[in-house]
Amino acid sequence: MSDAVIRPGREEDAEALAELGRRVFVDTFVDGFGIPYPPEDLGPYLDASFGVATTRSRLGDPAQAWWVGERDGRIVAFANTGPMSLPHPEGRPSHAELRRLYVERSAQGTGLGTRLLTTALPWMEAHTDGPLWIGVWSGNLKAQKLYAAYGFEKAGEYKYPVGSWYDDELILRRA
Repeated sequence: MSDAVIRPGREEDAEALAELGRRVFVDTFVDGFGIPYPPEDLGPYLDASFGVATTRSRLGDPAQAWWVGERDGRIVAFANTGPMSLPHPEGRPSHAELRRLYVERSAQGTGLGTRLLTTALPWMEAHTDGPLWIGVWSGNLKAQKLYAAYGFEKAGEYKYPVGSWYDDELILRRA
């Protein structure tokens, strides 16, 4: 297998990114961490969060930026940034947020997640008038360790809805 290539995401990537987002969410949170989301909550959440039309719309939004990691011509990871949307009293839409950093299992441990993060950070720094923000599941210690290595610190907590289920999330900030 060749090394992954990072490139900007494009609207024509919507179908592949929607499928990857859905798969990585289930692999990570349902299968990996064992979060027992009720099926009546998980299905609609996945449809709303990772629908092709929704993903295409987000890719076309000039306020957001996307990068994909491709290996052997297939998208195996992505990062998405945009205006801050986390529920923190000091956060504003004029601040930048890393919204998602998803890497499929076959590409984890290869440094691709770190490469996507270091690709996204300069864009975030150029598109903010304040700190940078990330929301991360409280149980994802590996992700928290990565973000801490790049200067992100806990700034708060919130409940992230997956239907009527609520995940305990951390809000991270880098000044």
